[in-house]
Amino acid sequence: MSRRSRGERGAAVVDFVMVLLVLLPLVVGILQLALVLHVRNTLASAAAEGARHAAVAGSSAGAGQAKVQELVDGALSEEFVRSVTVRPALVGGAPGYEAVVEADVGVLGLGGPGVHVRVAGHAVAETSEAQP
Repeated sequence: MSRRSRGERGAAVVDFVMVLLVLLPLVVGILQLALVLHVRNTLASAAAEGARHAAVAGSSAGAGQAKVQELVDGALSEEFVRSVTVRPALVGGAPGYEAVVEADVGVLGLGGPGVHVRVAGHAVAETSEAQP
């Protein structure tokens, strides 16, 4: 083993700070990406389920919107979601419902400016007529 000369004392601290300056933003960026993807996937699933709920025979857009809100409230903080809309729409040329959810995901979920997320789910409306 060689002894460090007096000129190298404290070099480990400087090296640590330089590596930290590179790694910390990288780790924070990965965490932010993971949060945005989690919120987007959760909202997309809730929107699709809300559209399917509204499309069931005898249901309505209001019931679909309530379902979306219930699913979102159970999975995410209410501060993320900006708006939930379920409305009748044409889905592939057939009557159906479209559920749209908009949210803002702040930096690491702490609020402030961040990423705007808009997802939509679609479902063809069921008919109450009996099929032969």
